[in-house]
Amino acid sequence: MTKPKKMNRKQENAFYAQPQNQVPQGAARRRREKLSEMVPVRFSLDVMSEVRRRADEDDRSVSSWIRRAVEHELGRNAS
Repeated sequence: MTKPKKMNRKQENAFYAQPQNQVPQGAARRRREKLSEMVPVRFSLDVMSEVRRRADEDDRSVSSWIRRAVEHELGRNAS
C-alpha cells in the first residue's frame, strides 16, 4: 500500500501502525554528512506553531526544516 500524499500526524500514525506499511521502499538514503552536535533551543509557542506548519507544508521534520533555515541564513551575505 502506498502512502497518500497529505496526511496529518494522526493519520500517519495510524498508517504506519499497520505492519504492511512498515516495509522499507526503495534504496536506502544516507545523509550527505554526519550531524555532529545537538543544540537545545527554545522557541515561543507561536514560533513553534508556525515552524510545524511550514515543516508540514514542506513535508519535512521540524528538525530538518530548522536545519535548512539555519543553513539558508548562514549562506546569506552579511549586511
